[in-house]
Amino acid sequence: MSTPDTLPDAETHSEGFRANRAARQNALVEDYVELIADLLDEGQEARQVDLAGRLGVAQPTVAKMLTRLADEGLVARKPYRGVFLTQAGREMAERVRARHRVVEAFLLALGVSSENARIDAEGLEHYVGAETLEAFQLAMNAGLDQFMLKARGDRRRHT
Repeated sequence: MSTPDTLPDAETHSEGFRANRAARQNALVEDYVELIADLLDEGQEARQVDLAGRLGVAQPTVAKMLTRLADEGLVARKPYRGVFLTQAGREMAERVRARHRVVEAFLLALGVSSENARIDAEGLEHYVGAETLEAFQLAMNAGLDQFMLKARGDRRRHT
């Protein structure tokens, strides 16, 4: 077992890097699938131009990713229409949204502003493991937000 100041054993150390690489590879796919679901759920079409604008990338970049998502069975494309999620794509979107909600709620409970919590959750949601998500949820269920309010109030009184 290592302490925060020592390196973990090689197997434990490499597992962290492997998990990070896997999350990085999945993050982009998850972002696209989640955004497509968000657009569709708001009654909008998920068109290539819309995805490019919201993701801040060029349309050819979106076209390449949509081909990948279709090859992976996550989306279906219809000529002269937008992109639609398959059942597998919808399930992925729901898993990503659930992780996003927990991470964002945890950050809000810590006292992070709603704008920053939303932005940070967008990145963190891909890298947080199941155990950590469960710990976030337990902390919130135990009243983390009230604890943080009290801690901030106590800190202000002592400064």
